[in-house]
Amino acid sequence: MKHDAIAVIDFGGQYAHLIATKVRRQNVLAKICQPEDPIEQFEAYKGIIISGSPALGSRGEESAYDKSIFSLDVPILGICFGHQEIARHYGGDIVYGGREWGRAELHLARPHPLFKGLEKVEQVWMSHFDSVAALGPDFEELGFSIQSNGGKRHGNAAIGSDKHRRYGFQFHPEVDDTVHGDQILANFLFEIAGCRPTWTMHQYVDEQVAAIRQKVGPGSVFLLASGGVDSTVAAKLIGQALGPDRLHLLHIDNGLMRKDESKTVMDRFRAMGLEKNLHFVDASEIFLDNLKGIVEPEKKREIIGNTFVHVFQKEAVRLGIEDHLLGQGTIYPDTIETGGTKRADTIKTHHNRVPLIEKMIAAGKVIEPLSDLYKVEVRELGEQLGIDRDVCWRHPFPGPGLGIRLLCATGQADMGDFNPFPAALREISARCGVQAQVLPIRSVGVKADVRSYEHPVLLSGTGTWQQFVAGASAVLSEVSGVNRCIYYVGSEPPKEVRALGATVTEERLDLLREVDFIVMQGLKTAGLYDRIWQCPTVLVPMEINGTGRELAIVRPIHSERAMTAAAAELPKSLIKVFQTQILPLPGISGLAIDLTSKPPGTIEWE
Repeated sequence: MKHDAIAVIDFGGQYAHLIATKVRRQNVLAKICQPEDPIEQFEAYKGIIISGSPALGSRGEESAYDKSIFSLDVPILGICFGHQEIARHYGGDIVYGGREWGRAELHLARPHPLFKGLEKVEQVWMSHFDSVAALGPDFEELGFSIQSNGGKRHGNAAIGSDKHRRYGFQFHPEVDDTVHGDQILANFLFEIAGCRPTWTMHQYVDEQVAAIRQKVGPGSVFLLASGGVDSTVAAKLIGQALGPDRLHLLHIDNGLMRKDESKTVMDRFRAMGLEKNLHFVDASEIFLDNLKGIVEPEKKREIIGNTFVHVFQKEAVRLGIEDHLLGQGTIYPDTIETGGTKRADTIKTHHNRVPLIEKMIAAGKVIEPLSDLYKVEVRELGEQLGIDRDVCWRHPFPGPGLGIRLLCATGQADMGDFNPFPAALREISARCGVQAQVLPIRSVGVKADVRSYEHPVLLSGTGTWQQFVAGASAVLSEVSGVNRCIYYVGSEPPKEVRALGATVTEERLDLLREVDFIVMQGLKTAGLYDRIWQCPTVLVPMEINGTGRELAIVRPIHSERAMTAAAAELPKSLIKVFQTQILPLPGISGLAIDLTSKPPGTIEWE
């Protein structure tokens, strides 16, 4: 059967493949295309969606693509950068300004098929520097936005021309934080483009089994099996395609695992019937030696990734299977955040995308059957393959493990151009009823699809959770050079906060393992583990009030695909449990809760 299809033109935005995923979940086939693809290729599609981009159209970036796509007689929807390009092509003006991060309210100007079934005011998700300042002939403003923290009006958040069948959204309907984004995309597919919902995700398993068999041929696969959701589902899928005799699994204890994690992982693979070619190696000493003295986050990620490959290669030789393809449970956010598509900015290098792995991929020595999927699709696929729900829906855990949750520093205060208490923070503190101070360290974030390496702000005082959330939202939207806000758990604001020198050591890892264990057990006891998508625990070399010890930060979030995230509220009773059990640990000087959405802060701190 021939399926109606939508072309998603990938300009390198963080969410380009997420758009395609959301289209497919409406049972409409979606294909990722490049701006350089021949114009004839687009003629077979029922519609086109132009993705966002880290490029700034106001500065002429990405302006050389073939504009003849606009001459095609198919409806076109532009999102963020795509929205701006549609406005510009049809006589509008784009300016650098009117930036918005995170949640905003979309106020609809009038009823329109694009917004069928929606309210007059909808929650949407913004992440942009450029804005549409004016519209050309035949276009109208279909909606304007107001930042959720009570900001000013931003015009042209949704635009359209029914005459040309061209539409644009400054917001991102594809992310889960746009509450009815799926409905908006469905309206474009069915009300505007006239697609038929004939394609199903159930076809993915059959397609991937066939693809695995074709790529591997008569050979076999040696899979790095961390035991997380992704590698477990990849193991099950590859095993189904090739059979257990042609799949070897290697679990490497890198010394950066959670408490008792490796034993649990090995038991789980045996219970799944994959014990025949299941291998284990304790390489913790090798990893910790390689990480000794390293402070910079990207360097740590690169070392961890390269060490994985070296250990894998050594074990492959020992087992006599060095000719096998390397299997990985890479999912799409790993690729896009590492700048793995032509235009994507590198947010952070994932361990499965270090240069050594990229060379192996280019040489055809790697197989990654999940690389186009997001976490929620991987979970659903795992259940379809018969993997226990407890395994499929466990909290994500990064490949580099606790290595990227154990922040390192030289001990020198890193304030950049900040003075200790900028005037903007004084005003926000007075307005929101909280104390705010910039921390002399940096963390990784993402703004308008571009990596940021900026400062966290520590909020403290006796305010309510809502006051701290409002303060965080104001800081992140109004203060430049900041990409994260944390709430200090304590009755008194810190009198002194000072950076400490620290690197990756067994002692610090053991401390972090214990704090992480307390947090995970606390979530389960409180009945919150399944309601919170992920909850990284981070150890930051930051002493409070001259104690010489470190700051523990808990980051509870709600998400589905890790491309966006919202901070999850923890009950006071659970925070009290954390205080009681974590603060007495030797080496801990304070406890904080991360209130940051993504964007502008990535889920992990490094």
